[in-house]
Amino acid sequence: MKNLEKDKLKILLDIIKENPSLDIAHFADQNNPLIELLDAYCSSKHYHYQLYLLDQNIKASIHQICNSQTTSIDFFHLQRKSYLIQAKQYDFVFITAQIDEEITSDFLKRLHQIIRNAGNLIIFIKKKEYILRYRYIELLEVHNYVATNTIDNLCNDYDIIITKKMHGWGSK
Repeated sequence: MKNLEKDKLKILLDIIKENPSLDIAHFADQNNPLIELLDAYCSSKHYHYQLYLLDQNIKASIHQICNSQTTSIDFFHLQRKSYLIQAKQYDFVFITAQIDEEITSDFLKRLHQIIRNAGNLIIFIKKKEYILRYRYIELLEVHNYVATNTIDNLCNDYDIIITKKMHGWGSK
């Protein structure tokens, strides 16, 4: 994810509409420009930014670039049974981490419970990983995400899948 272009990511953040209060989560397994950008963006808007690190070894380097009072940084283990922590739900969830194929379905299912109704899930995948892209799209539909679209012309090295959790869906 190191090749994410900051200027293009700023364009992507235009999908976040002005709101008095938003909660944004981000699952990352390495340092990348989106972390610093979301930290600054959320700080300027007084939004809460929850960064979930999948690798404990990067926490120190992340603390050097994320120093906003609106940012929380925690280690997160994807194998946990439930992702719902203190009934916290997010308006936007960004995924820049590579999720192992064998847990992708469970990951998306568990994410559903922490995304607010009409909340957005934004997933970054390497460009030209067509099998992975279609696997995500298929699993998103299975787990009751709707309005799934792919942006394949914004970043040079990544495609972006954007999908939405709709009210009343996924109550199985």
